[in-house]
Amino acid sequence: MKSKYLFVIAVCMTVLVSVFFVTEVSAQCAMCSLNAENSATNGNTQGKGLNDGILFLLAIPYLIAVGIGILWYKKYRKNHSAKQVSPFEK
Repeated sequence: MKSKYLFVIAVCMTVLVSVFFVTEVSAQCAMCSLNAENSATNGNTQGKGLNDGILFLLAIPYLIAVGIGILWYKKYRKNHSAKQVSPFEK
C-alpha cells in the first residue's frame, strides 16, 4: 500500500515539474523551419502537410501506449478475478 502512495506522489511531482518548468525549444532544423515559413507566406499548402506529418508522428507512440495499457488491464482483470474466491464457496 505504501508503494502505491509513493508512485502517486512521484507521478504528481513529475507532472508539476513538467508544467511549471517549461522552456521554449526549437525542434526543427534551419532548413525545415525556413521551408515551412516560406511556403506559408507564399500561399502554398506544404506547411499544412508538414504539420499533419508532425501530428501523425506524435500520435503513434500514444496509441501504442494506450494499446499496451488496455492489454495489460484486461490481463490483470482476468488474473485478479480468477484469484478471488467467494466466501460462500467451501
